[in-house]
Amino acid sequence: MLNNRVNIVIDDGIADVRLARPDKMNAIDLPMFEEIASAIDRLAGETSLRVVVLSGEGRAFCAGLDMASVADGGSELDLATRSHGLANHVQQVAWGWRTLRVPVIAAVHGIAFGGGLQIASGADIVLARADTRFSVMEMKWGIIPDMGGFALWRGRVRDDVVRELTYTAREFDGVEGATLGFVSRTADDPHAEALALARTIAAQNPHAVRAAKRIANLAATANAGTILMAESIEQIKLLQSPNQIEAVQAHKEKRSPRFAD
Repeated sequence: MLNNRVNIVIDDGIADVRLARPDKMNAIDLPMFEEIASAIDRLAGETSLRVVVLSGEGRAFCAGLDMASVADGGSELDLATRSHGLANHVQQVAWGWRTLRVPVIAAVHGIAFGGGLQIASGADIVLARADTRFSVMEMKWGIIPDMGGFALWRGRVRDDVVRELTYTAREFDGVEGATLGFVSRTADDPHAEALALARTIAAQNPHAVRAAKRIANLAATANAGTILMAESIEQIKLLQSPNQIEAVQAHKEKRSPRFAD
């Protein structure tokens, strides 16, 4: 457990991470910004981590910014400083999931508005209930998405769709979200489905999974030559490595593989 706004339980290489401010539908106040960023830092240091499942406790995934809290303490948010590599502190709570070396699966229900949608978009895979309410909500408050949304939606959601939803702040549900690209697929119980998917991923060669995420992240912006070279470099490192040999041997012997981290 990390303080009181983010809960983390790690079991068999799977981190079950829950936003834990259910009385406010997990709306993001200043302490929650700190705790989400700290949670990402903690997970980045977990050497045996294989997969992360990210969800919200209570009635919603995340209702977005707690506007009253941010209005009272917004001067504390330094948006100009790149405190986390490419990202500032605010962007880190969404962008940081993308930079983790392991896959992140978001399990979304209830509401994912504004910053909540951006946090979910930091995941590699987004599972959502069909009746989940989504919105690029920021225009309602006279601001723009600034937690990494534009960078995270690139390659996932068509440019004109991002523009329309940003300009209008209109709501859409999980079914439309899957059509538009914000959601990977719908599920009646996103959290249970995400944990099942996490177990499947965690059973693969962890070095190959991490290599695949590095290439997938690169592919969003790199040219074809860079991507092709990255594929070759990663594959050279994997071929005849102990985990790759174990994957083949386990398949031949029809048993579960025993991978080293």
